[in-house]
Amino acid sequence: MSILDPNRLIMTGENPFIRLAQSDGGPNTTDASFWRVITCPGGPGHVLYVKSELTDNAWRIYSDNIAMARWLQETVQGMLNAELADTAIPVIDAEFSKSGDPRYFWTERLVSHDDAIDLTWYNCGDPLLIHTQPNQAPGRKYGVCTVLIPAHGARLTMNGEEASGRPFPRDREGKPFSTCALAFSESWTE
Repeated sequence: MSILDPNRLIMTGENPFIRLAQSDGGPNTTDASFWRVITCPGGPGHVLYVKSELTDNAWRIYSDNIAMARWLQETVQGMLNAELADTAIPVIDAEFSKSGDPRYFWTERLVSHDDAIDLTWYNCGDPLLIHTQPNQAPGRKYGVCTVLIPAHGARLTMNGEEASGRPFPRDREGKPFSTCALAFSESWTE
């Protein structure tokens, strides 16, 4: 039996996300998808795709590598959220840093000319290892192998103002999960 995944590896890195809402099952008041890419056809780098009342409910993209940000829009991120397949959304240049220990809390920070954004995950649960194949689920062209660490607490601040809403608990195949999670050791295939 082969242990080699037969699919083409297109990206590896991290993709923590925050999805906040006012009520369980209600619309997201904040939707943030952060990427730290080690390798992909667009090169390494960081990108944050964020839509919140703090961004006037419009998508903003912050990155230190526009080629990588656009590649993600044209592939994986565009598949995950069709609104982000629009490469006409401007990309704002930013610098990125991180801190924390994912067993307890994790913070990603970006600073651009006009904005400072902090994404923080805390009250972390037990990690889950997820592995899907390309086209395994309808509409999911790409496969992924990732370690997901559910965060039962999360917040996003922009220029010192905290986004409204909160995470909500979820179940993932019988395991406790959340609408917010750290996604580490993430590799996407086609």
